[in-house]
Amino acid sequence: MSGPALHLAVEIDGDGAHPAAWRRAAHSPDQLLTPRRVAALAAVAENAGFTLITLDDGVLPPGAGPDPVGRIGAVERAAFVAASTTTIGIAPVVPVTYAEPFHVSGQLASLDHISAGRAGWVVTEESHPEAARVWGRPPVADAAGRARESRDGVEVVRALWDSWEDDAVIRSVATSRYLDRERLHYVDFTGDTYAVKGPAIVPRPPQGQLVVLGRADRVPAARLDVALVQGRDPASVATAAAGAGTPRVFAEVEVALDTPDATGAERVADLERHAPWDDRGRLRHVGSADGLVAVLDELSRHVHGVRLHPLVLDEDLPVLSRLVLPTLSARRLVARPLPGTSLRSTLGLERPANRFAAAAVQEETR
Repeated sequence: MSGPALHLAVEIDGDGAHPAAWRRAAHSPDQLLTPRRVAALAAVAENAGFTLITLDDGVLPPGAGPDPVGRIGAVERAAFVAASTTTIGIAPVVPVTYAEPFHVSGQLASLDHISAGRAGWVVTEESHPEAARVWGRPPVADAAGRARESRDGVEVVRALWDSWEDDAVIRSVATSRYLDRERLHYVDFTGDTYAVKGPAIVPRPPQGQLVVLGRADRVPAARLDVALVQGRDPASVATAAAGAGTPRVFAEVEVALDTPDATGAERVADLERHAPWDDRGRLRHVGSADGLVAVLDELSRHVHGVRLHPLVLDEDLPVLSRLVLPTLSARRLVARPLPGTSLRSTLGLERPANRFAAAAVQEETR
């Protein structure tokens, strides 16, 4: 018996999950750093019925040697895609190991306004010491320190999203008042390494709080909406999902699918001649579309969604669109976003109450 319908996300950074994916891409290398490229991938994913696209990022170049070594910032790409899509969720990766949470909150809130409530945020870490030099910051070398920065960063960003109540903007021509200052709040955060006063400079996002995705072993589950879990097989994914402690859980799955021109194994072997496909401890499916459908069917018993990492986007995304998602849809194994629906609503997550407004109501009722 099949499980509930899955929400499918797809990572569309670069040319694919393999560092040498550009060698099999259907475009010339100079097209990688163009807005037209990312918009075309987002359109394919939206038309196929994916719930969400994610955009990897980091302050350091994504590759080395003969491979592409540049990318447009994830938030900038996400904002561009938001204007050319209507239903799909858009979640850029934004590490807060060194970035200022105050600025991150404003960027992401702006993205939610641009997308009319379809934005998310994938929280990751900057683990390379070189990243600290780029930011001009002391390195956060240990795992506990990076986890602390992620924990505090998410808390500050979430608090700043609430620092404007929903009705703080009044736009009263009669009284010449744009804001009700009583509905703007200081967040007054003091952590181990920095303090933030607030309030934000961007009104509260349409979703109230964007959907926050991340690894529950790096960010406290209470600060996440969606845990991204790993495992080399469905059983280990199920174990990780059971202990996530978050409202929603997505499994991380890498895919190299059979295409009309070559099998998934042949394509992997071709790219392995140039660079290894790093083992990140994720479940990896190399083979047919039907085989992937079977894997996703099994995972649907344990998780709410899956984030796919295609070997080569130009080769795997068409197979996902033509064979995998239609089969899942016919078997009612995939959930599709609806026009006019926020990402939170699509995922079945409630729009959270503003913490400051809720506190004021509680104080009045005492």
